[in-house]
Amino acid sequence: MRKHNWFYLLLGIIGLTLSTYSYSAAKPVILLEVNGAIGPATQDYIRHGINYAAKQKAELIILQLDTPGGLETSMRGINKAILRSPVPIVTYVSPEGARTTSAGTFILYASHVAAMAPGTHLGTASPVNIGSIPLSTSAEQKNQFTLQKKPMNDAVAYIHSLAQLRHRNAEWAELAVRQAVSLTAHEALQKKVINLIADNNKDLLTKLNGTVIQTPGATHYLQTKDTMIETVKPGWRYQFLSVITEPGIAYILLLIGIYGLFFEFANPGLIVPGVIGMISLLLALYAFQLLPINYVGVTLLLGGIACLVAEVFISSFGILGVSGIIAFIAGSIMLLDTSVPGYHIAWAVILTMSIVTAGFFFLVLTLAIRSLGKPVITGREALIGEEGEVLEYHADYVIVRVNGEIWSAHCLVHLEIGQKVLVKKVSNLILTVTPKKIVEKK
Repeated sequence: MRKHNWFYLLLGIIGLTLSTYSYSAAKPVILLEVNGAIGPATQDYIRHGINYAAKQKAELIILQLDTPGGLETSMRGINKAILRSPVPIVTYVSPEGARTTSAGTFILYASHVAAMAPGTHLGTASPVNIGSIPLSTSAEQKNQFTLQKKPMNDAVAYIHSLAQLRHRNAEWAELAVRQAVSLTAHEALQKKVINLIADNNKDLLTKLNGTVIQTPGATHYLQTKDTMIETVKPGWRYQFLSVITEPGIAYILLLIGIYGLFFEFANPGLIVPGVIGMISLLLALYAFQLLPINYVGVTLLLGGIACLVAEVFISSFGILGVSGIIAFIAGSIMLLDTSVPGYHIAWAVILTMSIVTAGFFFLVLTLAIRSLGKPVITGREALIGEEGEVLEYHADYVIVRVNGEIWSAHCLVHLEIGQKVLVKKVSNLILTVTPKKIVEKK
């Protein structure tokens, strides 16, 4: 009997050890959450999330997506990271009521597994800058239409390649780009646009258990049932990029940078405006390199500011000032070369900054004009009109005190010692003075 007890005890210890080892060896599932427009900050967040999952040797990455679309450059950067990822990635459109349109549809097609929650939809993947087809056949309109077809055909070829790679419905993908069609979750499953529908993350992992996925250099047999999910939240870097790549913020930073450097160059040695201007300008330039910038808009914006600055120093009777304001507003409108929702400068910001800029430079111009009519308060010319006192009087010269200084002077009339005089002229360090009482009688 004792032998049997020892035998069962040994089996229990072995089983407990194996179960503990199995639990400790279980690979985590990494959850990345994307809500809102896709931009440079989103690209950075997903790229870092994939790198973190690779270091943790994660079983799977869930990219939970709810987006109206975003920038094409950011979308392509995200897809490159997905295609190179050593960890399988499932893009999951969730929660109920979520959507993935435009750039989000391309990301869904690029992922190893495409999944959606009930009550979600996808589609409308047309390039946003494409116009309508011209009805007439003039050479100029045909040329314009050809230019319009280039991004359309490029987007079709791109989503076709993703669909073929992941064995999904390429015909519908082309319709999503050319005709901006959409699908509900159940329709997408029927048309083989997605792989599965899941109610929540737990249901998603249960349905993915046992799935075989091929990544670059490896084949994965997913063991995701009852696996713990680790959510990777966006860090400070994401928050920083989100702020400075917001078009309105980047636009204001650019103007602060220009104003700060203008103040520093106009008043050398102030230091603070120069430092603030330099930092703001560098942040703006970093943000603009991540955003789709129209360089004609940038040129008009800077040219408008240059005209306003020139108006301060050149008398153009307002021509440079008015031209500068027009160029400034036009450049601000054209600054971003995209109509993607969430990536434009609000009219309120453009008008506010235009009024502030115009008001600032016209204030400087007004002060400069007024200063021309004021008397000189430095140098010899500042003595003209000042009151002095006669200290000595001789036939050929006079000694007077003006503003605490002793000067040689001459006068056409007789003066008495202690008499008050007014300075009329300064020539070769000799003052021409007049008795004060004579001026007062006049």
